[in-house]
Amino acid sequence: MKTNCVVAVVWLGRCMSITMQLATPDSLSEIVEAVAVWQHAGVPVQLHPGDLGWNWSLGAQELAEAVRVWTRDGQILAVGMVDDAAGLIRMGIAPSVDEDAAFAAQMLADLSDPVQGVLPDGAGAVEARFGAAFRDLLHRSGWVADEPWTPLSRELIEQVEDCGLRVEVIDAHNIRDRIVQDRVAVQRAMFPNSTFTLERWRAMAAAPPYRRARCLVGYDRDGDAVATVTVWSAGEGRPGLLEPLGVHRDHRGHGYGRAITVAAAAALQEMGSSSATVCTPSSNVGGVATYVSAGFQKLPDVTDFRRTS
Repeated sequence: MKTNCVVAVVWLGRCMSITMQLATPDSLSEIVEAVAVWQHAGVPVQLHPGDLGWNWSLGAQELAEAVRVWTRDGQILAVGMVDDAAGLIRMGIAPSVDEDAAFAAQMLADLSDPVQGVLPDGAGAVEARFGAAFRDLLHRSGWVADEPWTPLSRELIEQVEDCGLRVEVIDAHNIRDRIVQDRVAVQRAMFPNSTFTLERWRAMAAAPPYRRARCLVGYDRDGDAVATVTVWSAGEGRPGLLEPLGVHRDHRGHGYGRAITVAAAAALQEMGSSSATVCTPSSNVGGVATYVSAGFQKLPDVTDFRRTS
């Protein structure tokens, strides 16, 4: 990782350095594992290995250029993934610094400094759904609530029911060209401006996070690919993530969204996840209803923090 900024903090008589670093392709695997360890049941959904895995489809170099890492004495304690198009950084914060005011202050200083080049000067937003000290500091520093999002979660203690669709699975050990092509085609038909390609899928599937991930493709009775989802495990006993999920635009209104969501929960249960989690804009009323119909519990809305000046 490339060092951008270092500050020394005295803690119990010992000098401890808080450093913001720019990731490198070689450091991404270490960063993903750190983020995985921070995933715990019962805490808000924050940056997940699946978020990094999905963005790996753009290539390791491009992902590394979007990732910032905060360390103290060499230990990774916070990770941010920058979305330049949205002027947003999505944060993952270690539970050990949840209430660490000094660490929070340094993160905010780095994000607020235009020289660091993390967020646009005078603008930008932070997705910080965990980290009590950091969230409190953002609020007290004049950052305001942005668009509301709805997190949802389904506990995976009891056996997940059958989804009612024929579902094909693509994992790191089972890659069939026809199923992969269907997965890419449905992805492109889910979103009007999708730029997803077979090459991008291959880049994602070849990356370390996909060793704990699966793509599912759902087929109707006529054999048409109608829905797809990628599920990401953070490891045994930790919350898993659905990212992304959707239904082919020509096959909506038949319950396939609910079906592929149930299939996703079943896949994560099989992989040892404690729960299946997802977060969608609260304005996506239909999406929220689909997740609820698939057994997900709607949790209190959350918002990003936006800088007004």
